[in-house]
Amino acid sequence: MSAETPEEPQKDSTAPDEEAHAEVQAAEETAKADAKAARKPARRRKAAKAKADETPAQAPSSEKAAPAKAAAKGRSGVKKAPAAKKPASKAAQPAAERKADPAPRPRRGGSAPAPRRKVVRAHARYVRTSARKARMVCGHLRGKSVQEARAILAFTPREVARDWSKLLESAVANAESNHELLEDDLVVREAFADEGPTIKRFRPRAMGRATPIRKRTSHLTITLTPSPEPGTTKRRG
Repeated sequence: MSAETPEEPQKDSTAPDEEAHAEVQAAEETAKADAKAARKPARRRKAAKAKADETPAQAPSSEKAAPAKAAAKGRSGVKKAPAAKKPASKAAQPAAERKADPAPRPRRGGSAPAPRRKVVRAHARYVRTSARKARMVCGHLRGKSVQEARAILAFTPREVARDWSKLLESAVANAESNHELLEDDLVVREAFADEGPTIKRFRPRAMGRATPIRKRTSHLTITLTPSPEPGTTKRRG
């Protein structure tokens, strides 16, 4: 009897083909991934690469990171001071805070600025006189006391003086009733006349013509203020 020789296992010829096919597929997938990554912006590529490289073993847990930070603080022994907040501008502050701001400091001269004097006004609108005629009278009233202005208007031979006199009495009444000022202390600070609307009329003339008539009006204004105390410099109006 002849000894039987053990049969050798047949080698599978399909295995190398499958491995080569798998390698080709892996290469194709890698090429597709690279092409897709090239289309992404630089930031997305960096984020994707960092996420791919990071593994659970490399990423430290929050529990381990906390003692490390505490140890680093202990070694340094110095805590960083918090950054000081910049003061908000006056425009950004609310109205209540802006009102609560302290009063402005006096100038370097030492003395605080003198308090402003009260000013009382009276207006007369649509007075039936031209502004030019009214200005010829009001120029004599500026800087005069109430008694002097009354005397000037009483002896001025112009019709508009009557309108100025009524306006002066109205300004004095406003000062006494609204501001509690005395008549003897008041001075005429300003007196001026502005032009008002003009009333236009026509009159017939020879040969069927018409000539325009302009009836001027004006707005009168008087300003009174208390006279400065003796010994103080008079402020410019």
